Amino acid sequence: MIFQRFEDEGLSQYSYAVGCDGTGAVAIVDPRRTVDAYLAFAEARGLRISHVLETHIHADFASGARELAERTGAELKLSAYDEGELYEVAFPHTPLTDGDAFELGAVRIEALHTPGHTPEHLSYLVYDGARSRETPMLMLSGDFLFVGSLGRPDLLGEEAKLALAGRLYDSVQQKLPGLPDGLEIHPGHGAGSMCGSGMGGRPQSTLGFERLANPYLESGLGRERFIEQILGNVPPFPDYYRRMKQLNSAGPAPTSKLPRLRPIEAEEFHRLAGSGHAVFDVRGVREFGAGHIPGSFGIGGGRLLSQWAAWTLPYETPLLVVAPDPETARAARQSLLRVGLDGLAGWLAGGIDAWRAAGYPLAELRQVNAYELQQRLVGGDNGRVLDVRSDGEWQAGHIAGALHVHAGLLEDRLDELPRDGGPLYVICASGYRSTIAASVLARHGFEGVVNVIDGMDGWSRGNLPVVRD
Repeated sequence: MIFQRFEDEGLSQYSYAVGCDGTGAVAIVDPRRTVDAYLAFAEARGLRISHVLETHIHADFASGARELAERTGAELKLSAYDEGELYEVAFPHTPLTDGDAFELGAVRIEALHTPGHTPEHLSYLVYDGARSRETPMLMLSGDFLFVGSLGRPDLLGEEAKLALAGRLYDSVQQKLPGLPDGLEIHPGHGAGSMCGSGMGGRPQSTLGFERLANPYLESGLGRERFIEQILGNVPPFPDYYRRMKQLNSAGPAPTSKLPRLRPIEAEEFHRLAGSGHAVFDVRGVREFGAGHIPGSFGIGGGRLLSQWAAWTLPYETPLLVVAPDPETARAARQSLLRVGLDGLAGWLAGGIDAWRAAGYPLAELRQVNAYELQQRLVGGDNGRVLDVRSDGEWQAGHIAGALHVHAGLLEDRLDELPRDGGPLYVICASGYRSTIAASVLARHGFEGVVNVIDGMDGWSRGNLPVVRD
């Protein structure tokens, strides 16, 4: 049997290839939008992508299922249970219902309707006929069953979440009991995803271990307690999830048909930035602080860019990027495409040096390290500390007297923050999220914003005091 996991680290998202060596045919399950990794895998192994499957209409990343099927001629198989729901797939596909199966040589893939995270959610049981035709070897569980958790049931809003939580309970009680302890569980996400809470750090598990260690699979857990527990532990709701559901229902535009990313000279870049384009800067924390285009978002490049661009950047506004080199700019575009941000017009040719050489203004973000912050607070500084980490990080230990607002929710909670002009020290774990938050605050006219460049990691290394909830 062929089995391969693909990981998008920034979104903590897993997709899979599963198939049969004898036929050379593979199915790709839950592909991300930038599909080149799957095409390269198939070409390198001499395989044919014959089927493309999805577990559900995704909320946290843009799907590549439609494009991958079109580019390979594969059959696109999606859940039939979206019909009449709030989000319904609007492009041609083969519908799958509970128990539907197809074979790739000795490998059989069977759909299992596991609603709760979404109404249409399917999991897939995979049988390796070379070992057993009666006992499934693994489950591609999507956002139904995670390592240590289950998928959040609140994606369709307040009115629907109680019913979906109940359906999730039914899926656990009705679909899992007949399956063997040795069944490998391969979920759609790992730790760091907002699609569930309390996920374990390992990318896979077994059903037997989850029965022992997953709090939502605990024997004797009744419906009422289950619903209370699952809804009481959901992470913050990213606003972009609604947009992503709509995008994936309609089918994202093929990436091959989008305009090419181009270099933009400083004069034109300045004109576009002044006429409504939003600028984001993917340089490092220190470089952004030392000098950046006024009003730009400071979202460092790398593996976290997709997630934080989706949280932060305006959806309908054309975008411009400041990057240290063209390769980094092109990588930034790939990150944006994975969360449906298609409006990147180009990058600043020559980088920030070209902007500076043209005589255009630069803004600075004041920066201190954790030790300097502690010395200022002890010395009677009248500033406030704003902690923009997650709830779990905050509860594990924070600076006494600090304010707490999750970085992704900051724009919705600006009224809670002081505007008295005194220092506002923004802190996260390492300086990455605090730079994003500080740039958002500056765009909204906050003065006295200071970024703590080594964050709570630096605070902990200095054995500085924390309090806990």
